[in-house]
Amino acid sequence: MKGKLFLVSTPIGNYDDITLRAIKVLKSVDFIICEEFKEARRLLSHYQISKELFSLNEHNEKEVVNELLLKFIEGNSAALISDCGTPLFSDPGHLLVEICISQNIKVVPIPGASSLLPALTGSGLDFEKFYYYGWLSPKKDIRKQQLFKLKNINDVVVLMDTPYRLISLLEDIVKILGKNIRVVLAFQLTMDDENFYRGTTEEILKIAESKKLKGEFVLILDLKKTNR
Repeated sequence: MKGKLFLVSTPIGNYDDITLRAIKVLKSVDFIICEEFKEARRLLSHYQISKELFSLNEHNEKEVVNELLLKFIEGNSAALISDCGTPLFSDPGHLLVEICISQNIKVVPIPGASSLLPALTGSGLDFEKFYYYGWLSPKKDIRKQQLFKLKNINDVVVLMDTPYRLISLLEDIVKILGKNIRVVLAFQLTMDDENFYRGTTEEILKIAESKKLKGEFVLILDLKKTNR
């Protein structure tokens, strides 16, 4: 009998934000697939879980997929976790899931923490419909082209990026989309210094510069034509 692949969501910052089901699955599987050993060991140690770990990341996914597939065929079950949050959500693992499905290996998502919904629910914006753009290119010229394309969007838009690019991203948004776009910066969600900064692009840029903000964030732009 073939094993199963569980996609287990883990906390994005606060270790209390894990479900009972997630802990149960992590304890029951034969092995755990993670992005980085260091982050996985820290997480599992907190919950007193000890399992064999296999690394799967953007650099080695193609090389390790066949080895993992063989384990599933032999009847072993595994949990896929990312460094934080929901697996596959701007994280590696898509190829593994695709191949498992093609080989009739059951894939079971275990819901849990994600930065997207807390950012939207705490934003104060009307997000009944929203456009998730996700991560922009790290290359400045390509990122600017991507922002130019957003001019045609008439909706709430969600962007994500690395902590050290927050200020440069806001600068590009001010230059390309305008200084009066209504935005919400969801900063360090679930952590002790969690904060929501709300205002225009120009106002939020000034706050980020004055406070020298550097941390995990989700940036939400209100690009509805009526609010521009």
